[in-house]
Amino acid sequence: MQHNQLHGRVPPGPWNLPMLTKYNIGHNNIVSAPESIGNLSKILRIMFMGSNRISGSIPSSIVQLKSLALLNLGYNFISGQIPPELGQLEDLQKLVLGNNRFTSYIPSSLGNLRKLTKIDLSSNELGGNIPISFTNFKWLTSMDLSMNKLNGSKPREVLNLPSLTIILNLSSNLLTGYLPREIHSLEKVVTIDLSNNNLLGEIPNSIQNCKSLEQLIISKNSLSGNIPNSLGELRGLLVLDLSSNQLFGPIPLELQSLNAIKILNLSFNNLEGNFLSNGFFSNLTKVHLEGNPKLCYDSKCTRGETSKAIVTVVLVISSVLATFISIALFFTFRKTNFVILESPDSFKCRHQMVTYNQLRCATGNFNDENLIGYGGFGSIYKGHLNLKGRSQEIAVKVLDMETTGSLPSFMAECAALRYLRHRNLVKLITSCSSLDPKNKEFRALVYEYMKNRSLESWIGKEMGFQERLNVAIDVACGLTYLHHECVVAPVVHCDLKPSNVLLDEDFTAKIGDFGLASILVEKDQYVDVLKGSMGYIPPEYGMGAKPSTKGDVYNYGIMLMEIFTGKRPTDDIFVGGLSLKIWVQSAFPSSLDLVLDPYLIQELKELWSKELGLEELYSDGRSMNQKRPYDCLIIIIGVALSCTNDSPEGRIIISEALRKLKSVQGMLRKS
Repeated sequence: MQHNQLHGRVPPGPWNLPMLTKYNIGHNNIVSAPESIGNLSKILRIMFMGSNRISGSIPSSIVQLKSLALLNLGYNFISGQIPPELGQLEDLQKLVLGNNRFTSYIPSSLGNLRKLTKIDLSSNELGGNIPISFTNFKWLTSMDLSMNKLNGSKPREVLNLPSLTIILNLSSNLLTGYLPREIHSLEKVVTIDLSNNNLLGEIPNSIQNCKSLEQLIISKNSLSGNIPNSLGELRGLLVLDLSSNQLFGPIPLELQSLNAIKILNLSFNNLEGNFLSNGFFSNLTKVHLEGNPKLCYDSKCTRGETSKAIVTVVLVISSVLATFISIALFFTFRKTNFVILESPDSFKCRHQMVTYNQLRCATGNFNDENLIGYGGFGSIYKGHLNLKGRSQEIAVKVLDMETTGSLPSFMAECAALRYLRHRNLVKLITSCSSLDPKNKEFRALVYEYMKNRSLESWIGKEMGFQERLNVAIDVACGLTYLHHECVVAPVVHCDLKPSNVLLDEDFTAKIGDFGLASILVEKDQYVDVLKGSMGYIPPEYGMGAKPSTKGDVYNYGIMLMEIFTGKRPTDDIFVGGLSLKIWVQSAFPSSLDLVLDPYLIQELKELWSKELGLEELYSDGRSMNQKRPYDCLIIIIGVALSCTNDSPEGRIIISEALRKLKSVQGMLRKS
């Protein structure tokens, strides 16, 4: 049943198949696993429920499936603690719980799974030490504990598992201490990734015993000392990444023995000396040596002094221009009573600025693998940044400085977010205004990372009725704050749409991307900016009207329709004068079932059809109690239509929309 479009809850049918040995419902949209799942066949060997949307905790009855050899619950939304009882599944050979929301610690009882060949607990929120009991894994070939909060002075327990042949991945944790000499035990492993931790000391010479290594990644730590000559013994090495440490001294000539190497990254250390490639780089597809001020390679040495002079001149000129522009802006905006969009310098007093190198390290040199999307005037990368002694998951918005409007966008976002603090606005952590290694202007904003991506990625996919309503209320709360509760003048977002609404791990919605924001000072006075995105532009903007809170309300109404219909205003069906608004309006109020999201209709059928009967559920609602779901939907769509009145004066204010949506929430709670 894998790779279908199954959704909802796990049906009880398979419970009656006593000879079942394989249960695979992976890659669907299943949302829950029942407690009775332990009633499956007692000879079941394979349970694959990965890549669904299962939430809640692992059912305790799963420990009744004593014959399980494979348990895969990866890529779901399962939370809570990993049940210690899983250690009772002694026949288990593969355990995959990665990419969920597990918290607490790794239970030591997992060490009882002596037959394990693979364990994947990556991308959770697990803390504490790596259990000593993991030394019991005598057959383990693959271990991935990356992207957690594991700590401890030494990962010695897992560096003494000679059975590992595929991968040891402990990256992006909080591991401390020295890199143990026991690493020499991993003679057969192909990949070692210990990057983005707090490891200290030197790289042990004993690593030369890891003869099967193809990838060695120890970047983003605090390793010091020289690069050991013994690395030249790893003749099969394809990737060597020692970047962003505190390594010093020359690059060993022995590295030229690595004939198979394709990627070499030694950037951002304290390496020194002369290093001429002499053909060594000819087989490389990527090489990074930048960020080592004392290192000369090829013709770089002859350019060194010139580059320094250029940087100095650029910085001096930039400072003079910034001062001149600031004075000019002060007098200009003073005359017009506009709020001045602050420079990054004024931003420093409230936020600790970060450097270009810090962001480059945090995003893996702005690697395409970490590219998670595009915002207004720039690209957005996922990364990990050490702030105040702890590793924090971040989203970095890098401005494309060659795009017209990117600098005003950066200034607008800095100005707006300097004053804004609300649970339904994306939190700005810090910013960067610097020069990149090519002496080009570099500007970036660093935000909290939102694990559930943007609302855009959920439109047209399965979302519960309550989830949709909660998201709508969250956005209305954030917009109410911007329009009516902000300590400065009202802020107009100007580009509210699903791609600019982000969802955190608890599915709380937060408004982001203030690159087009305007700050209203007096009636009809705004900073002149672009006015929105295709499909969301209010009618009055097309006739030259200035941005207003009424425009944001229009955007919100369109987005509310998207949430509950699963349709976008730019979908192919909206042609020849038909728009999302007209389509919804034509079905309101008696035929809403014709425009509602099919996932939502299915949920209503499951939850209320037995109680009401389908005919009553899809009636015009007049005879139904006001607590019934259909009446709730009438109120919600009514709010959306009130927000999208063609006349700005005819639209309700966002605080009134919020009040009505909260009344729906109250109705659902009472029923």
